Amino acid sequence: MAERTYTSFADFWPFYLREHSRPATRRLHYIGTGLVIALAIAALLTRNWWLLIALPVAGYFFAWVAHFTVEKNRPATFTYPLWSLAADFRMFFLWIGGRLKPELERAGVTDTQT
Repeated sequence: MAERTYTSFADFWPFYLREHSRPATRRLHYIGTGLVIALAIAALLTRNWWLLIALPVAGYFFAWVAHFTVEKNRPATFTYPLWSLAADFRMFFLWIGGRLKPELERAGVTDTQT
């Protein structure tokens, strides 16, 4: 089956959420995204710019572990790298704000535990 091509972030977003349908997948993404934010803040505060090298490792390590072991799917970042990055942060901040569940439900995700 051919993979659908998304031409807007609005169309991509529900797909992204469905690709993160399991709570364990989302939790591992939250760890990675949280580490990215913490490392970026640490780099800014300490002016240790070498910490920036760790950003992709911190972000992608947990996400890819989640996709390959929990979700058993191909990370969306392989096809849509910028939209996936934006969606990672959107999902993270919606989760922090307690507003992710309705988004998951709209996307058709049945396990909406965050």
